[in-house]
Amino acid sequence: MSAAQPASIKVHKTSGTTMEILWKDGHQSVYTFTYLRDACPCALCNEKREATNRMPDEPAAPDSGPLPMFKPQLRPTEVAQVGNYAIRFHWNDGHQHGIYSWDYLREWCPCQSCHDVRHSTDGLEHDIEHHPPREQ
Repeated sequence: MSAAQPASIKVHKTSGTTMEILWKDGHQSVYTFTYLRDACPCALCNEKREATNRMPDEPAAPDSGPLPMFKPQLRPTEVAQVGNYAIRFHWNDGHQHGIYSWDYLREWCPCQSCHDVRHSTDGLEHDIEHHPPREQ
């Protein structure tokens, strides 16, 4: 069983722009549909993020094209639970490959507190990678 388990899930598919999860430990996460689509965990999206050194909680760069075109608001057209461990979205942009596990969603919770925890050691990790220990 996954460590992260939702107590309740509300996907505001037609009336809004978010999915809300109340976790069994009492934490609440509110994900915008744009955040979820940008953080899609499928192999293709993950590869694109890695190529640009983008983390799942960072927004995707806007599509570059000759003219900015109207794009409909991003939203899921279908939502389905996957077993007892995940949720899957079919997006109105045609994408449907991401399976968002409860662990993944909890790890990438967009709330400020979770964001701060995820990024609190970025500077330390950079220093460790780029500055070898001193010889004594």
